[in-house]
Amino acid sequence: MASELCYGPRLMLRRIILIAFSFGVAFAATAAEVAFDLSDTPLNTLPRGFASVLEGKGTPGDWRVVETEFAPAIPSLSGQSATKHSSRAIGQLSREAISGRYPMLVYEADSYGDFTFQASFKVLDGAVEQMAGLAFRIQDSTNYYYVRASVAEGTLYFFKVVNGLRSNPIGSRMSFAKGAWHDLAVKCSGNQIRILLDNKEAIPMLSDKTFTVGKLGLWTAADSVAYFANVKIDYVPREILAQTLVRAAMAKYTQVDDVLVFSKPPKDSALKVIASARPQDLGRPGTKLEADVIERSKIYHSNIKKTVTVTMPMHDCNGETVAAVRLVMRTFPGETEKTALTRAVPVIRLMESHIRTHADLVN
Repeated sequence: MASELCYGPRLMLRRIILIAFSFGVAFAATAAEVAFDLSDTPLNTLPRGFASVLEGKGTPGDWRVVETEFAPAIPSLSGQSATKHSSRAIGQLSREAISGRYPMLVYEADSYGDFTFQASFKVLDGAVEQMAGLAFRIQDSTNYYYVRASVAEGTLYFFKVVNGLRSNPIGSRMSFAKGAWHDLAVKCSGNQIRILLDNKEAIPMLSDKTFTVGKLGLWTAADSVAYFANVKIDYVPREILAQTLVRAAMAKYTQVDDVLVFSKPPKDSALKVIASARPQDLGRPGTKLEADVIERSKIYHSNIKKTVTVTMPMHDCNGETVAAVRLVMRTFPGETEKTALTRAVPVIRLMESHIRTHADLVN
């Protein structure tokens, strides 16, 4: 395993917080939500944005939108049995009875760092297994975390899967009735993982940093027939590390008027602005000057007037140049090229201290 699991208190929001405080400033995080309304999704079809994925043996699951019944979350004030109502859910209906088969339905639209992922679930049947759960920080079909309830075993367990190998289970025994709805939620913040069942902490808080960001999905095992409803994601939108570093530098170094980071985005061979204090600069093509800074680790500076511009290489932990950083700083009487460079270097060095590779910078 890549790291040990432990109880206790690199995701983008967590990295943002750590970086902000190391610069001596802090930033407020915004929140967003994705809720899945199935009312307009045709029955017996795959919900939009999801993909059926299989880990292990056999064939992928049979995932489709189904009709089911729910009881109201708030009991009747009269004390009578709660009236059930019909609604839609996502069902896994395949009954392929193969041990070591794990059908998942993965939401492919985005990857998430810090989030709360929740759903209601009920297990209806299964001869080999009767399990349902949530998978999160999914890298691919053999690298992810998941938490699952087992009706047959009467357990709620958390697992980590790395290259198809499962960690030891972490959790406890608890009773789950077949056909009964339960609410399951996973809350991730940095390397902290919390698991709630029916709005109560179900497993002591976990800490693991193997997977820092990934996709989210619904999870079943073998021939488990299960329904999922009320699927919702509350999350903090991620920003690339380069943009976080720009904001932090602008906040700490008050003499800096502008910062632009030039590099090549993922799957793009063109040099361009990947982070800037001004949103309108993002995506602007780089020039021969920035290319020369990256290719030959050269340093350029402008004539000193009211401001001075210094363009310097940014290096990863191995000393490789991964970006060109342009700093625009206000000058002072007697400013020289030497003093401008002296003031620029600490800004670049502190930014460099938070990156290991080019991938860190642009993801």
